[in-house]
Parts: sequence; structure tokens; C-alpha cells
Amino acid sequence: MAEIKFVETKNLKEKPDVSKIGFGTHFTDYMFVMDYNTAEGWHDARIVPFENISVSPANATLHYGQAIFEGIKAYRYDGGKKAVVFRATDHLKRLNNSARILDIPEVPFETVHEGLLRLINIEKDWIPKEKGQSLYIRPFIFAADEVLGVSVGKKYKLMIILSPVAAYYAHGFAPVKIMVESEYVRAVRGGLGAAKTPANYAASLHAGLIAHDKNYDQVLWLDGVERKYIEEVGSMNILFKINGEVVTPSPKLQTSILDGITHRTVMDVAKEWGVPAVERKISIDEVIQAHENGTLEEVFGSGTAAVISPVGVLEYKGKEYVIQGGKIGEFAQKMYDYIEGLHTGEIEDKFGYIEVAGEY
Repeated sequence: MAEIKFVETKNLKEKPDVSKIGFGTHFTDYMFVMDYNTAEGWHDARIVPFENISVSPANATLHYGQAIFEGIKAYRYDGGKKAVVFRATDHLKRLNNSARILDIPEVPFETVHEGLLRLINIEKDWIPKEKGQSLYIRPFIFAADEVLGVSVGKKYKLMIILSPVAAYYAHGFAPVKIMVESEYVRAVRGGLGAAKTPANYAASLHAGLIAHDKNYDQVLWLDGVERKYIEEVGSMNILFKINGEVVTPSPKLQTSILDGITHRTVMDVAKEWGVPAVERKISIDEVIQAHENGTLEEVFGSGTAAVISPVGVLEYKGKEYVIQGGKIGEFAQKMYDYIEGLHTGEIEDKFGYIEVAGEY
């Protein structure tokens, strides 16, 4: 494993009141950085003061978008005795999967993993103390070449920055309204949908604006070929509880879906509870039919940012379908409470999700 240098600063920031700031608006004192070129590979791992970076107007990523990222969270654990990261290993493995899709050189896992944990240990006082709050971790990689020309980069920069956050949604843990998008397409089979790359989020912005104008929180995407199979919401995977069974689109069968880490957690926990849980193709028509015949019990999303997001309303082709009377479903509430308990140590981690970064 490569040496990780630490450059200390005495100019430490004042920590904000997390309950009064938006998601991802304030950043900690330090960041992790690594560089890549074809001669040296990934090198110069370092933890340095958080600062702006300088890029050329000819930076390749600005013009051609070769970039990837991840979203991870750190928590105060065991009554505030430890600083931990949730499923960091799985997130970094997914970062390398995105790298393969975007033809970015895979990062040296051990060095980046150690750098992430060391960064969290240094910044552990930034982890908020209140329930539901956390320290959001954003690893990202972008091409650093200074050339205009469509080609795979030869230079890259990896960075990890940290941001203390409260709830992802301003209204907290409450049912959201989702608009099923039947006109626009975010990703297609054989494209970039399985990668966590800025292009996927850029492709979702226009439909998202339309949804917000109609007073919906997010967009639920359908497949880009037949326009009938459900894929995912803009910032989370989607799950349906139908006649006692959890049914969710499969990232294995539908390669335009991100393989969500929280989504995996939900499936693991559901099976631990003895609740039938299956990944398969599911059409919007099947969901509507289940609503009409009374077997659609709950709809909820899962993702690192929001953890669990119950869905109270689905809109499809001009008609609204109210789920659970627009209230939080029992299963979604139980799952949210359980995963939050895993985050803080109130519930025993039987799955090996928790990695300790430091102690207070």
C-alpha cells in the first residue's frame, strides 16, 4: 500500500448547525487527493486542506464528461464512542465498476480505502451528533487532460471531500410524490446507466424540472426501449411491496440501473426478516394493476442520501395513484428505523457493514 501524506492546517473552520443548512453545502477542513498518469499510475496519495482547485479551460472533463463519483456516509456509533463508515468497501468497489464502464483506470483499493478511513478519523468531530444526521462522503474522479479531442484521458485526479448533512429532503422522513416519466429517457441498455457518472444526472435534469413544476418531488424512469419496465428514481432505487412480497427492478437484468448499496441493504434485511424479496423486471402496468386490485401495499425508494424514502403518490399519464393513503407504510418505517439503528450501533450489525474509522 502506498504511503499517504498528511498536510496539516491550523486554519480550521467553524462547524455549522447542521439542522439549518441544506444538503451538501458545507465542507470539512481536509480532503483526500490522488493523481494518475500513464507513466506513474495512481500516485501521491495525500490528505490536504480543503481548497479550490485550478483547472484549464481545456480540461477534458469540462468538454467530454469523463467522470465518476460515489456517495457514502459516516456516523457516530455506539453512543458516540466511535466514528464509523457504512459499507465503504462496497462503495469503493462500485467506484471501480464505474471506472471500468467509463474507461478510467481503476483505483488501488487498499490505498484509497485506508485514505478514506484516515480522513474520517481526522475529521470525526465533523460528524453531526443528532439522530438522522451524518457526514456525507463524496469520492470522485475526473479526467485532468488539457486537450480538446474526444478520447480516453491519460491523466486523472481522485478526490474525497466531506460534508455534514441532515435529512436529504427538506420535509424529512415523509412520503414523496413521484411522477412516472413516459416521454423522456435517462439511460438505455448498453449505456451508462449502471455507472455513477455525472452524465446520468445531467440526463435527468429536464424531466426533473417538469416534475417539480407539477409539484412532484422526483421522476420515476421507465426503460428506454419498450417504455414500460420500471427502472429507478433520479436519486434512488425503487421497491414495491405487493401482496406481502418486496419486488424491485434488477440491476443484474436491467443494465441501465445503478446497483444501489442501500438497495442491497434493504434486500439483505428483508430476507433476514423472512420477508419474500425478489429482483426482477416489473412493468408500470403491473404496479397500476396491483394498486387497482388492492395488492399494492407500499412503494418506497432507497439510497445513500435519503436512506429510505416512502412514496405517497405515483402519477402516471395524468392520473394520480395514492399509496397507503399518502402515509408512511409500516414496512418502510420499520426498514428506515432498522437501517438507522445499524448506522448508530443501536442495532447489532450482523452483516459486516460497519467499518470503524476512529474513536472519540
